[in-house]
Amino acid sequence: MPIAAVHEGQGAKQAPTTFGTVEISAVIITLNEEHNLARCLASVKAVADDIVIVDSYSTDGTERIAREHGARFVQHTFEGHIEQKNWAITQAKHPWVLSLDADEAVDDGLKQSILRLKRDGPQADGYTMNRLTNYCGTWIRHGGWYPDAKLRLWDSRKGKWGGTNPHDRYELHPGTSTAHLKGDLLHYSYHSISDHVKQADYFTTIAAKAMHARGQRPGFLKMLVSPVAKFLGSYVLQGGFRDGFNGFTIARISAAATFWKYAKLRQLWRQQA
Repeated sequence: MPIAAVHEGQGAKQAPTTFGTVEISAVIITLNEEHNLARCLASVKAVADDIVIVDSYSTDGTERIAREHGARFVQHTFEGHIEQKNWAITQAKHPWVLSLDADEAVDDGLKQSILRLKRDGPQADGYTMNRLTNYCGTWIRHGGWYPDAKLRLWDSRKGKWGGTNPHDRYELHPGTSTAHLKGDLLHYSYHSISDHVKQADYFTTIAAKAMHARGQRPGFLKMLVSPVAKFLGSYVLQGGFRDGFNGFTIARISAAATFWKYAKLRQLWRQQA
């Protein structure tokens, strides 16, 4: 069973569900996010009673921007996406946490949904929201990229971050409840195709290392078939073709990344032999 996050003044024992008006801490992890952070912080000011930035020792203007927007700024060594986000929760002043990445922002519809929740009180232990991604200046609505529902607002006494790095997800305890909020979480992902390729290279390296640590071995057939299945699923079955050239590009890079992940895993095992 997941271990509950511990807040200042709280014990690790899971608290009983209580519904009523709530105060929310917005929690954001950063590393050199001066180009994104101001937009993110401006979008959450109206809904967050507390904003905390957990930073992995940025060398740009991230700290300055955080403090200009009234956020608390804490630095912590990065040991993995899951580990960093779980530690970040412990820095929140309030049990209810809105978790954002620096390249995300709350749109007006989602903002109003959260304000209604704060006014009327929550009716669930966690809330999902649709994420809409901007890719090279275009909003992507197909190919599996939308609605892309994410659990991002929750009572942190009822769960913790889990999954496999770099693909983290928040996992509520058994017996908890979830609901869905209207509005979109806007994700400003990649400004160029080069950004996408660079990020895919970075993430596939982390994924391969995690798979290797679990003892997974890459089957040669899987390494060949999985990229093809990924492309067809994204571009054809999930309608990526409807997003034009960007839809094709996303499907193509996603397929390549699937191959890179298994190829890197194969290389790790060969280096160990």
